[in-house]
Amino acid sequence: MKACMGKILRVDLEKRSFEEEIIPEETWLGYLGGVGLAASLLYDAIPAGADPLGPDNVLCFSSGLLTGTGAVMAGRWMVACKSPLTGGWGDANCGGNLSPAIKQCGWDAILFRGIASEPLVFIADAKGPGLEAAGELWGMDAIATEEAILSRHAGGKLPAVAAIGPAAERLSLISGISNDLGRYAARSGVGAVMGSKRLKALVLKGNRPIPCADPAAVKALSKAYSDKVRRQNLPGLMKGRFLPVLGKIMGGKQVLPLDGIMSAGIMKRWGTIYNNLAGAVNGDSPMRNWGGSVAEFGARHYGKLDPDRIVKRETRKYHCYSCVIGCGGVVDVSDIMPGISHSHKPEYETACTFGALCMNDDLETIYRCNEICNRSGLDTISAGGTMAFAIECFENGILTKADTGGLELRWGDGKAMVALLELMAARKGLGDLLADGVKKAAERIGRGSERYAMHAGGQEPGMHDARLDPMMGVSFSADPTPGRHTISASVYYNVSHVWEGVPWAPKSTKIYPKGEEYEATEREADKSVAGTCLKQVLDAAGGCLFAVATGTQHWRIFDYLDAATGVKRSREDYMDAARRIQTLRQLFNVKQGLSPRDSIMPQRMAGEPPLETGPLAGIRVPIKAMVSNYWRRFGWDPETGVPLPETLAAYGLPPRPAFQAAKLEVE
Repeated sequence: MKACMGKILRVDLEKRSFEEEIIPEETWLGYLGGVGLAASLLYDAIPAGADPLGPDNVLCFSSGLLTGTGAVMAGRWMVACKSPLTGGWGDANCGGNLSPAIKQCGWDAILFRGIASEPLVFIADAKGPGLEAAGELWGMDAIATEEAILSRHAGGKLPAVAAIGPAAERLSLISGISNDLGRYAARSGVGAVMGSKRLKALVLKGNRPIPCADPAAVKALSKAYSDKVRRQNLPGLMKGRFLPVLGKIMGGKQVLPLDGIMSAGIMKRWGTIYNNLAGAVNGDSPMRNWGGSVAEFGARHYGKLDPDRIVKRETRKYHCYSCVIGCGGVVDVSDIMPGISHSHKPEYETACTFGALCMNDDLETIYRCNEICNRSGLDTISAGGTMAFAIECFENGILTKADTGGLELRWGDGKAMVALLELMAARKGLGDLLADGVKKAAERIGRGSERYAMHAGGQEPGMHDARLDPMMGVSFSADPTPGRHTISASVYYNVSHVWEGVPWAPKSTKIYPKGEEYEATEREADKSVAGTCLKQVLDAAGGCLFAVATGTQHWRIFDYLDAATGVKRSREDYMDAARRIQTLRQLFNVKQGLSPRDSIMPQRMAGEPPLETGPLAGIRVPIKAMVSNYWRRFGWDPETGVPLPETLAAYGLPPRPAFQAAKLEVE
């Protein structure tokens, strides 16, 4: 089969040895690549009960099946392992420039196990793989590390680099891995795993061609899509101040069918930060640690986070490899932080977690927090969620100035937020207690603090409120990597057109009452399952979520896969492969002793008790019933979330490990 290199590299850091392995074609047919390839490898490679920060955990970097074939919007890479944050399946997704570099070195995935006796850098080039002492790189921040490595390779083809910062070296469970000077595979604590192995960086400088079965067909698909994106331009008079109107339309009582290609214009203009204003007015943006509303953080506050103010700082637009949208941006913040003229602009998740979630309306604080995280390696979502938890604990007397080292943690106090984040990055004082996320922090603090710890299965959720989009809540609660906002949601599903060629996926082509999304019906469950499966295909292919958000009738992922691999398959075949991937990820968690029901998000996030003000006032989400239906439609036990024996047999998966769990009580 084309599109894949057909091999992986296993690296034993303790023995400093390398072993190439040929992957049989049936693996590609069954798991596709990317996250699917990682799942197929790690389920067997990581033993039950393995210490996530120990030698038996395996850190897998994998490229997507479409990467390097000429497909646009297909430059994403995955890193997967046993998560130290959740104790189960962990993965993180990133753009940048690393994905094609993995394949250009001759492999589809690189797997690291063991613990090095000293800090090391992995290097692969035309001569093959090698390991070198990290030397003075250990202790450097992630951006400085990459800059130092790139300077050593000046004058020729620059390598792609993935590196960790000091937070990962200090084993913060909410740390990630940086690529391309600040793009992040941030979630699941993958940075801590890399730090535990004393692996400072990957340096990839291969030059092998990436095979494609039908380059002409792939080129035609890419041209057709690129032309559509090029035509999507917003009028010059369209300013950020109009985004609250868009937000109100998106949060209305009637759901309108929209052509997702229109989002390309928005993403080209602002990127994800368009939601700084749109999400504030319709309730998508969680506020005051998921306990507040726009009634407390009104226009005079959220208006200060206008994306136009951020875009004004852009020195250039940023495109990941093979991207034709360019939602990112490089900003100059040297007037705020002297010497920092190259900084990736804060994404929406970052702006919200250090903004509305903490009731902060100061952009300077957000820039500072963004840069601290990018250099230290902290995940902005988890770091901001942990900060909001700490502020609420302080406001309620659970934490005192004696605990904080004199800091007064108050809602919206930017100076205190920056000071606390610096402590978290350095693991000093209270920051040491908070550096592993809200679940661990609540366990350490006690005294009732767990009621303010907003997490799903140990991971802080993305900045999208399930009281606006209940399907998002199902993803937070039921995905094997809980708390993720990039899996499935109604807002994604309704523009995906995945139902075209997938008969069991419910159509979303007509106006319908918003209230239907709050019902625990089979239709809503099937939408969640179909959206989840589409995301697994996407992550296996190395595709971008924003490409799917423009609609699969425009970015034709299934046609791309047929053309690139040379294997013609139905959409249902691809969705079956996605079911296999998702079920194996869930089985990994069961093997590691987790109870899926323990990942269901807190009742506060589901509207219990309901908010009293704002657009989501009075709304409750029957999350347990919705999760139970989701499990059932996947072929998993609706009470425990454990895959059923007949489902495992149907997908050729190993028998499930012994598992017992109490029944799930549903609303």
